[in-house]
Amino acid sequence: MLVEVVNNIIKFSFAAVGAVTGFTMTKAVLSLQGINIPQNLKTPIYIAAAVLLAMLFYSTATRVMDVVLKILDRIEYTIRNMTLYELTISSAGLVIGLIVANLLSIPFIKLYVVGVPISIAINILFGCMGFAIASGKNNESLFGQKGKGKQSSLKLIDTSVIIDGRIVDVIRAGFLDGEFIVPNFVLEELRHIADSPDTVKRNRGRRGLDVLNILQKELDCNVRIENADVPEGAEVDTELLNIAKRLNASVLTIDYNLSKVASVQGVNVLNINELANAVKPIALPGEEMMVQVIKDGKENGQGIGYLEDGTMIVVDGGRRHIGENISVMVTSVLQTAAGRMIFAKPKYNTERLG
Repeated sequence: MLVEVVNNIIKFSFAAVGAVTGFTMTKAVLSLQGINIPQNLKTPIYIAAAVLLAMLFYSTATRVMDVVLKILDRIEYTIRNMTLYELTISSAGLVIGLIVANLLSIPFIKLYVVGVPISIAINILFGCMGFAIASGKNNESLFGQKGKGKQSSLKLIDTSVIIDGRIVDVIRAGFLDGEFIVPNFVLEELRHIADSPDTVKRNRGRRGLDVLNILQKELDCNVRIENADVPEGAEVDTELLNIAKRLNASVLTIDYNLSKVASVQGVNVLNINELANAVKPIALPGEEMMVQVIKDGKENGQGIGYLEDGTMIVVDGGRRHIGENISVMVTSVLQTAAGRMIFAKPKYNTERLG
């Protein structure tokens, strides 16, 4: 009921503005054109114009308000996700743009009827330009070079790299430092995975939350939760890259596709899998390990298991051991930019062959 009352008030307010606009514009146009209209016809013409504009404004009030509210939501979202430094620089750009706009609008302000709308348009245009230009320069120093202090050490953490878990060992070894940023939609994604009815997904999600806890408490890393939401219809990866570009941050991930898209967009990527390609893999041929076989493989007789970090283990002849924990011997390791796969055989098979 209250919403309906508010909508009606807005519509009638628009109608009133339309009536005043129609009356004023009609009177101004007739005066400028020098059209001689009998005195008894002027008032009906003014009223007709006022009624027509009032009806037009009334009928479009809802759509106009929807557009305005969406624009305001977007502006509020942008400002809320800006750092204090970025907000200060952008505000300075806005003020400078408005000063220039007011100087330029001086000759137009005295024009009859159209002077005020032209001045308002100039202020909006130059204000937005000043804000946009300053926002684009907020990562540059006074000497025109990109800031290389604290901002260059920012690292945005993707969901995949948190679940993977190897980031803990990399940081503990001293190969990564600086400030780590976790967007709140990444935390939300982890929570959904941890609440999944699927056992494997649930364990991976809980592992991810444990990894964040280790980073914050055991390793005492500078982890900051970024209050950022994904706009309706947008993708998580797209918003992640937008935040990285805005903060001039690197993206920590193991997602192969995200790495490629980030490279195309000029965002620096730190891919843990690429780091793993440059060092010795954790499993070597001939090494023994315990693994739980949980499902069939693609080939006949194969079974599939996973390490704690999600690495897939393909067990030749492991189909008969689904649901069991068995000892296997690694036969080969396949490492690609998309991830790592370990191929193994049950230990008793290798002993028979020996």
